[in-house]
Amino acid sequence: MAYPAQNPQLSDKSKVVAGLLQIFLGGFGIGRFYTGHVGIGVAQLLTCGGLGIWALIDGIMFLVSDDRTDAQGRLLRS
Repeated sequence: MAYPAQNPQLSDKSKVVAGLLQIFLGGFGIGRFYTGHVGIGVAQLLTCGGLGIWALIDGIMFLVSDDRTDAQGRLLRS
């Protein structure tokens, strides 16, 4: 039986930086490129961040959620 890690590995990326990038530059997918999620970043770039709505919600979720990860699955730093 597998147990969750007591000290999960943390990313070198910050959730605050990712959230602010996503709120202000999310139409270009910058917050997602910052965290290494290139596919989602390209989708946001092509849709202008879901006309801004997707980017805004995504940015807020980066700021308030404690379980956001980078592309390698590591938790973002606070």
